[in-house]
Amino acid sequence: MLIEVVTDVAAEPSTVFDLELDVDVHTASLAGSGERATTSSGRRRLGLGDEVTFHARHLGLPWRMTSRVTAHDRPHRFVDEQTRGPFAALHHEHLFEARRVPTGPGGAVVTRMTDRLSVVAPAGPLGAVVTRLVLGPYLRRLLERRAAHVKQVAETTGERG
Repeated sequence: MLIEVVTDVAAEPSTVFDLELDVDVHTASLAGSGERATTSSGRRRLGLGDEVTFHARHLGLPWRMTSRVTAHDRPHRFVDEQTRGPFAALHHEHLFEARRVPTGPGGAVVTRMTDRLSVVAPAGPLGAVVTRLVLGPYLRRLLERRAAHVKQVAETTGERG
């Protein structure tokens, strides 16, 4: 299943890119699920090859998932992929495109942030049905919530949290 969420953020691509790789921003965006994160490097901003393990409660169940950053082209694109977790496969591509919008002399830069999440459920055909009916819509809402949080942080303070 492929889920795509597109969000325009009134900030430079490098700012949005860095916020997306900041695990503290990530956990703050999903505070309702009790999200916690530990990184393989000990750094709070991920880089190529870094792994992060998330612990959270989703759909009333405890979840644990480890992902690795497998592509990193700042400030345009990065990819993270599940290495351990609940899915048969999870591939998350993050794209950042600078767009100039006419607002005053010279215009302003807006970053079009695109999340492309591809998931393959375990348990064959039954898992595919559960993904289409339950997990897909749930994951879309999580991506939308996270994107809205990153947008708010980038546009108001540019700080973490």
